[in-house]
Amino acid sequence: MYPTTLTQLTRANPFSAPLFSLQKAEEPEEHTPVPTRRLAAAAAAESRDSCEFGSTKYYALCGFGGILSCGITHTAVVPLDLVKCRLQVDPAKYKSIFNGFSITVREDGVRGLAKGWAPTFIGYSMQGLCKFGFYEVFKVMYGDLLGEENAYMWRTSLYLAASASAEFFADMALAPMEACKVRIQTQPGYANTLRECAPKMYAEEGLWAFYKGVVPLWMRQIPYTMMKFACFERTVELLYKYVVPKPRSECSKPEQLVVTFIAGYIAGVFCAIVSHPADSVVSVLNKEKGSTATQVLKKLGPKGVWKGLVARIIMIGTLTALQWFIYDSVKVYFRLPRPPPPEMPESLKKKLGLTE
Repeated sequence: MYPTTLTQLTRANPFSAPLFSLQKAEEPEEHTPVPTRRLAAAAAAESRDSCEFGSTKYYALCGFGGILSCGITHTAVVPLDLVKCRLQVDPAKYKSIFNGFSITVREDGVRGLAKGWAPTFIGYSMQGLCKFGFYEVFKVMYGDLLGEENAYMWRTSLYLAASASAEFFADMALAPMEACKVRIQTQPGYANTLRECAPKMYAEEGLWAFYKGVVPLWMRQIPYTMMKFACFERTVELLYKYVVPKPRSECSKPEQLVVTFIAGYIAGVFCAIVSHPADSVVSVLNKEKGSTATQVLKKLGPKGVWKGLVARIIMIGTLTALQWFIYDSVKVYFRLPRPPPPEMPESLKKKLGLTE
């Protein structure tokens, strides 16, 4: 009887129910710190980036990075570009790179090596804005259209399509200044500055003078840019997979930028080879009035289109490496999202039987 009476008294205790309810109310509170910590960690991760990936601000800053990367680098190598253009349009006079430099300095002085710097800076800044900015836009857009799994499996084709689309518009922005640059550099006495050259070209040939080279420019720049972006993206992926001894997430920012520079130089060498024949045609076409791309191609012949290749490999290799380095540095400086090299989606791994 005693245990039974004690049990009844315990159940009749008016404080038993509230105590039980209080214990139930406190149970969720014991688990609340875990999700709170997770939310705090997620908020901290988001705070590291200055904007959301794929936002308008992201694309705008990518375009700004393109302006700096292309405008600065192309202007820095104007002397080499000038000699390269003269090798292409007048191989009888300019026999080699060093010979071209010596003749130019002898005839025009050291300042002569800087001819065409203004149209180069303006033109390639506009091209960089469209090239890098639109590449990011098209890469995201085409990736969304393909879906996560297809975007991974066809990522090289995705890079090629996005870069070709971006360069199509970028060359429209570049064409007028490229025409002025080549005219200044390859026709001594025609004009020494952009302010002299542009009005003179317009007076002689009208608006067509600035855009007659856009088709050869597409022929040169679209394969160049496709190689530049696709080769760079895949090279970065391979370097982190087989060469760099630790994952990208464990690499410091300077280490990541070194990988960017190396991948950019490798991509630049291939870019120069792929696009050089069309580059020769553009140089001659912008020098000669009334010529067409077909006529220039026939005139140069199979050997002529490869004149100045060594100079262009040196120029484009260095140029491409520096462009990617500057572009990635801008992303780091402005704390833009920098997704790691692509990895196979978990859903695709399951389909392929790579995970249990």
